[in-house]
Amino acid sequence: MQTLLELLKKATTFLEQKGVGNARLNAELIFANVLACRRFDLYLQFERPLTEEEKATLRERLVRRGRREPVQYIVGDTDFRKLTLKCDPRALIPRPETEELVDCVLDRLGGRTRICDLGTGTGAIALSLAKELSGVKITAVDFSKEALSLAKENAQRLALDSRVDFVCSDWLDSFPRERMFDAIVSNPPYLTEEEWKTAQEEVRDFEPRSALVSEDEGCADCEKILAASRERLFEGGFVALETGIAQHLRLEKFAREHGFQKTELLKDYSGRERFFVAWI
Repeated sequence: MQTLLELLKKATTFLEQKGVGNARLNAELIFANVLACRRFDLYLQFERPLTEEEKATLRERLVRRGRREPVQYIVGDTDFRKLTLKCDPRALIPRPETEELVDCVLDRLGGRTRICDLGTGTGAIALSLAKELSGVKITAVDFSKEALSLAKENAQRLALDSRVDFVCSDWLDSFPRERMFDAIVSNPPYLTEEEWKTAQEEVRDFEPRSALVSEDEGCADCEKILAASRERLFEGGFVALETGIAQHLRLEKFAREHGFQKTELLKDYSGRERFFVAWI
């Protein structure tokens, strides 16, 4: 009977042949998921033989990964800051860069308590803020009822559902005019059509296109959020956006034209222009 280590090596080779990046890591994540253990624990049981049922489940999931389905959808969750979030095709997979967007908001709140997360998806941003802050009022918004249902499931699993209000809306369109916030944060669609066409298969073929692609050189949704936010922020409030490549100068000009008093253009840890903040 083949051992765990022998099968793990074969799985890694299979994924490498299919063009999957970080094949060993992907194989380990799938093995750990099937065997209901941590990745580290795999190294403590390399000589363990696997049952036929376990091997059949592994084959099915490895074939899915070989077809380039994201590993997060296959194993059903992903880590984001201090949370483990349920993850499936109803919403975009949270990225490490978006963890930096949460830091951007935390660094600028200064005691403000009313926060709106637009395009919440899995709920990653809203639930992280609820987890890491006390005494805040967070509203999580998504146009997709499917994505919003996933965010609610994550809130319930994490016992954070009493901390976050969930609203189905096309950005701020469904909100009454008197609904105001101290901070509005969003990781909106910002890829151009061409960028989407050349994206990895995992992104292009499996993740929701509506959460990725925006019209008008990728800026349409960012500008819609900025325009709508101007009248929904208390004095001293701000909008924090994750953005696409080379969009900052255009967004800065747009924000100034719509009454924002100050803007910040921020890079991520890799040095790429990634975050845009506009203040009332």
